[in-house]
Amino acid sequence: MLVSDFNYDLPEERIAKYPPKERGATRLLVLDRQTGAITDSKYAELDQLLRPGDVLVLNDTRVMRSRLFCKLPDGRPRELVVLEKHGDESARVMYRGKLHDGDILSVGDADVSSPDHIRIARILDGGIAEVESSRPLDELAELYGSVPLPPYLHRDADKSDTERYQTVWASHMGSAAAPTASLNMTEDLLARIRSKGIDIKYLTLHVGLGTFLPIRTDSVEDHKMHSEWYNIPADTITAIQNAKRVVAVGTTVARTLEYYARTGKASGEDDIFIYPGFKFQIVDALLTNFHAPGSTVLMLASAFAGWDNLHRAYDYAVSQDYNFLSYGDSMFIC
Repeated sequence: MLVSDFNYDLPEERIAKYPPKERGATRLLVLDRQTGAITDSKYAELDQLLRPGDVLVLNDTRVMRSRLFCKLPDGRPRELVVLEKHGDESARVMYRGKLHDGDILSVGDADVSSPDHIRIARILDGGIAEVESSRPLDELAELYGSVPLPPYLHRDADKSDTERYQTVWASHMGSAAAPTASLNMTEDLLARIRSKGIDIKYLTLHVGLGTFLPIRTDSVEDHKMHSEWYNIPADTITAIQNAKRVVAVGTTVARTLEYYARTGKASGEDDIFIYPGFKFQIVDALLTNFHAPGSTVLMLASAFAGWDNLHRAYDYAVSQDYNFLSYGDSMFIC
């Protein structure tokens, strides 16, 4: 199976560069994966597509303000992105520009007598460095950092992104990217969903920067997935075991649940790679955004819907001026 098999024509003007003015004011394409039928709907009307006995599973991770602008002692600027931690490993950053072991970078206001700083402890491969810092790295990120928007947006984050590149229930800090299928979920919609007798449960998967990395192999099967930390609470596990239908909100939730189905582990490091041919054991319906050509998340959606169905739905969405990627419209695949 070739990565090039998972391509479609995505015009630049169909990529949503900014969030909608009102959270939740986006469109929703409904795809029946059994028949291939396509229906136009609205994200705010998701409750009408859910049924009593459903369990809706959300990712409660919180996005770090992980993009840091720093300076070397001679004033040269450097950009760092704080990476998610795995277990007991040292603090790490991805960096842009030349750096060396022992370099010290000031963070924030460099004119004060004792500015916060980051020391490069060791340069690793792939533009990554182990670091030490004047205070915990996640604290520095929250004090001085900005939202790490996906690179395909080709812009810096502004004030609106601080709020809108985050779900309304985000609570567990640790992600380098948002679980974007949830960005248009509102408290009002959640209340209407609950009022229908639908159980809403949470899990945590800290989305890593690897989610933005392109597949560098020709063969899908040769790609090695990045690992991400996850935790599924006991009450969520009980709920999905008793559910009539499990509805995963986002590919992060889908792969966490399916990793649990195969390992029985409620917490740990998840490196599952889902592509066509995969047999889903837990997820019955999937709410997800429109994904970039050749991406691992597109392959997951293809595995769930069938590539022929999904490709046709994507072509339809382009023709009907749906907006794509992180800040765009969504799909409900059932």
